[in-house]
Amino acid sequence: MSEFVLLFRRDYKTKEIQPNQDQMQEHLKHWQAWFGGLAAGNKLTRPVQRIEQDGRISKQYNSVLTGPYIEVKESIGGLVFIQAADYDEAVEIAKTCPVLELDGSVEIRMGL
Repeated sequence: MSEFVLLFRRDYKTKEIQPNQDQMQEHLKHWQAWFGGLAAGNKLTRPVQRIEQDGRISKQYNSVLTGPYIEVKESIGGLVFIQAADYDEAVEIAKTCPVLELDGSVEIRMGL
């Protein structure tokens, strides 16, 4: 088994496509069930990690940008570390991620 990080991205800025409060409450239930399934299947290798929306980007010549980033609509909303036999299994897990319900994406990276 290898460890993979799944990075959840979606557009958190365009107001017209954001779920309303009731939709978000229902959506959060999907996340809870998804994380519960990962835990029950012994796929989580670390606790679920939420991250704040603000952040920093360090660039060349000691330049540091403070988020949120106006020029970028899609940003990372969270991440989770899982174990899977290979990329194929990690992709199959990612295909069931609730972020996809909100037109988001899951970036999959294998640890070295």
